[in-house]
Amino acid sequence: MPEPTPAASPFWEGLRENRILIQYSPSADRYVFYPRVLAPGTLADDLEWREVSGSASLYSYTVARRPTAPAWDKRLPQLIAIVQLAEGPRLTSELVNVEPAEIAIGMPLRPVFSTDEEGRTLLKFEPQVASQARE
Repeated sequence: MPEPTPAASPFWEGLRENRILIQYSPSADRYVFYPRVLAPGTLADDLEWREVSGSASLYSYTVARRPTAPAWDKRLPQLIAIVQLAEGPRLTSELVNVEPAEIAIGMPLRPVFSTDEEGRTLLKFEPQVASQARE
């Protein structure tokens, strides 16, 4: 499981509230992920936390048929994904509510906030069409 760092604590706190907070650098005029202390490229200390939509597309993925860690030993296959947020940054996550054969690079995704039995909230993604079918 992820171990939050002091620099990343606003990201994790946001997930507990079902919000996605990503750093934004005014000096670089872009969103930044993974959380850090200085803006990449400019090394400015102007990073600020902003809420983003969570709208994303699938950049890349892999189907893990063996557990990648003990927490996933009962949930196979694990669909590990790199998603690109509409605001620009890419992040590693997990796809849910989709079969491996239905996955396609570029497919539109929406966020799913998943809280485990220990109270940790993880950010996962599902196909945009899955959310429309349930509504």
